[in-house]
Amino acid sequence: MAIKITHISPEFVDERGFISRIIDDKNVVLKSVLHIERKKGTEGGNHYHKRDSHYIYVLSGKLKYIEKVMGKKGAKLETAYLGPGDMVLSPPMVAHTTEFIEDTVFMAFATEHRSQTEYEADTVRLDFIKDET
Repeated sequence: MAIKITHISPEFVDERGFISRIIDDKNVVLKSVLHIERKKGTEGGNHYHKRDSHYIYVLSGKLKYIEKVMGKKGAKLETAYLGPGDMVLSPPMVAHTTEFIEDTVFMAFATEHRSQTEYEADTVRLDFIKDET
């Protein structure tokens, strides 16, 4: 499964600025939106979700995104680099981790609630993703 990166370009531009359509899919129900800032040299993720899907949309900076499909025999790690305007989907049962190459600001749009209790119940933490890269 190759990582699908979508680069979001403005669809409307005038002297006031621009409008970009980040997510517009009647089949997607979002239950939480997170604004996240990470420092250069830090990491995030290294887990998978049993039910949650979430989009990562990069506002500024650069990150390395690594994923692996869980439960699929012979699945290999896939790697991609994201910068401003790029978006990637992390579906359920796909392990993912991020390494921040620059100070990075991004949004996460999730299909499940993100109270700490609900998040932890849906999250399976891993050690092997980083070890395999």
